[in-house]
Amino acid sequence: MKSVSSPARVARPRELRDCSPPGHLRLRLTVAYDGTAYVGWQMQAKGVSVQLKLEEALGRLFQPAPRVCSSSRTDTGVHALGMVVHFDVAREQWRMTPAKLLLAVNAWLPPDIRVLATARVRDRFHARFDARGKQYRYTVWNHSAENPLLRTTAWHVTRKLDLAAMRTAAASLPGTRDFRGFSATTGYDRPNTVRTLTRCEVRRSGCQFTFIIEGDGFLYKMCRGIVGTLVQVGLGRFGPDDILPLLQTADRRLTGMTAPSQGLVLWRVYYGGRRKAAAPDPEDE
Repeated sequence: MKSVSSPARVARPRELRDCSPPGHLRLRLTVAYDGTAYVGWQMQAKGVSVQLKLEEALGRLFQPAPRVCSSSRTDTGVHALGMVVHFDVAREQWRMTPAKLLLAVNAWLPPDIRVLATARVRDRFHARFDARGKQYRYTVWNHSAENPLLRTTAWHVTRKLDLAAMRTAAASLPGTRDFRGFSATTGYDRPNTVRTLTRCEVRRSGCQFTFIIEGDGFLYKMCRGIVGTLVQVGLGRFGPDDILPLLQTADRRLTGMTAPSQGLVLWRVYYGGRRKAAAPDPEDE
């Protein structure tokens, strides 16, 4: 399949982006969470979201409680180590340093959500529209017995996986392509399903496989569709050379399964440049 040359997205014009209102300042947080207990990042009509818990904690510090704008929207059961958000607060209410804000907000958060970094930013900074890329990581535990320490953060696959086949398939994916075939149906029309992957690789440490996927943006459940298909390559359902022809069909029914949510982590969000992450970089082993 040839790479598609059209851009993945059209950036929102800077003059149309939300900026902090007069008399307010803008703050950025980097948030980590275990998504097991939540319906996802975004506020929902039913169920508890990570966004709800964070806004409740900020409401203990500022009134009215700030609304936060996120760089991503993770699904039910998906985790994050580098979710970036911003919010605005009235200047007269700002009586602490960013370091004190980190301590204060974490004191009101449940133990499965933590703010890792805080900073004041320019009033036009936007967590979503200024993002230049994201990295997701997915963990698979490949053993006949489940690892109880990873049961909420990894997909347990019992049959032996072919690492070489998965690596060959993964190496064919980077580029600018229409990734509709790896995305789940959203229920609404998507005008553009082209995205650019800059990295797709598979690492192994004993029984643990880590899938690293990096790009300028991702469709609904696209990462989980990629991982599910790569695992099925590792199981022999597809050959390593089948992955691009499958993607070219743009038919989700023909590509591999969607990997379960619990193995996926939003690892980093990049701003300004590919390697300029908003969070302290976890070790890139």
